[in-house]
Amino acid sequence: MGSLMSCISGQAPSASPPPVAKRRSSVSSRRGGGGGGAKAVAIDEEALAAAAALVLGQRSSFAGAGGGAGGAFERSASVRYAARRQQQQQGPPLPRSSSTRPRSLADPELHPQQLLAKDLNTKDLETNIIVLVHGGGFGAWCWYKTIALLEDSGFRVNAIDLTGSGIHSYDTNKISSLTQYAEPLTSYLKSLGDNEKVILVGHDFGGACISYAMEMFPSKVAKAVFLCAAMLKNGHSTLDMFQQQMDTNGTLQRAQEFVYSNGKEQPPTAINIEKSLLKHLLFNQSPSKDVSLASVSMRPIPFAPVLEKLVLTEEKYGSVRRFYVETTEDNAIPLHLQQGMCDMNPPEKVLRLKGSDHAPFFSKPQALHKTLVEIATMPPVKAS
Repeated sequence: MGSLMSCISGQAPSASPPPVAKRRSSVSSRRGGGGGGAKAVAIDEEALAAAAALVLGQRSSFAGAGGGAGGAFERSASVRYAARRQQQQQGPPLPRSSSTRPRSLADPELHPQQLLAKDLNTKDLETNIIVLVHGGGFGAWCWYKTIALLEDSGFRVNAIDLTGSGIHSYDTNKISSLTQYAEPLTSYLKSLGDNEKVILVGHDFGGACISYAMEMFPSKVAKAVFLCAAMLKNGHSTLDMFQQQMDTNGTLQRAQEFVYSNGKEQPPTAINIEKSLLKHLLFNQSPSKDVSLASVSMRPIPFAPVLEKLVLTEEKYGSVRRFYVETTEDNAIPLHLQQGMCDMNPPEKVLRLKGSDHAPFFSKPQALHKTLVEIATMPPVKAS
């Protein structure tokens, strides 16, 4: 999503967006995209089956847990704890990827135990709670492989559905601020006990969301991981950051579809991504079944939060340990742009996922898991 924003002009919100983007008067229904053939239909069915299994496996775990969407959306993937599921014996395990794509040496087919020291006890860590925050257009569903690997390794995992994302029922076009968009995340952090801390992992536009949360609740965040994400400086918006590196090949401009739910004379309310360009932009190294899952699960990206400039202080935001994870084959946020953000706002450490596209939770799940465990096991910094 981030580099899609880089194709928007730097006008104030009241200005008209560039003419290259497609204009839509309202949110339309998802296109069926016919003519895909029997193979495409089979992939769609497999992805939908995986998504259905994920939802069914979590539905009973979340009833009465107070997670995220509420009401009719009690099946939300917002909060999942392995211990609770094992204790209550509820629902089938989270589906694992059955991709047949060749594995590279950078992402071998390993069991979670092989990625960790055998004597690792997550209870001995500064925190064993990892909170996964999706990027623009995504939802908690995109983390299904990462959730499974982390929980199998003994971590407690909470995958958030931000407002109007995933199965959160709110209308994306009515989101008017970053505060509103990130509310499910900040509400969760607010509910933590006084001595509880978490590791925040933000992907794509989720980087701006975890930065906002770090400023609000610095004492509750042990570490923050920016996964090919917008890592902003004080006074910058996501749009500001990505305007520094304009994409000139025209693909990103063609992929944007602005949504004008308030009428074409008003600023856009959201952005859709052209489905025919999803794979090239976001999933160029990902298994086909995950691309298909994304094509039926992604929702519009709210426009207002992208324009909002963050207020980040050294006393709060700056007190949280930050880590950046680069993705080398990323067509959405190119590697040079990721490196530019790290140069302007240096984190404690930069790690790299070789061969990963913009969706490492799909293309390099094992390597991503290993990286997150490495960060989680880094000891606390001793006070000088």
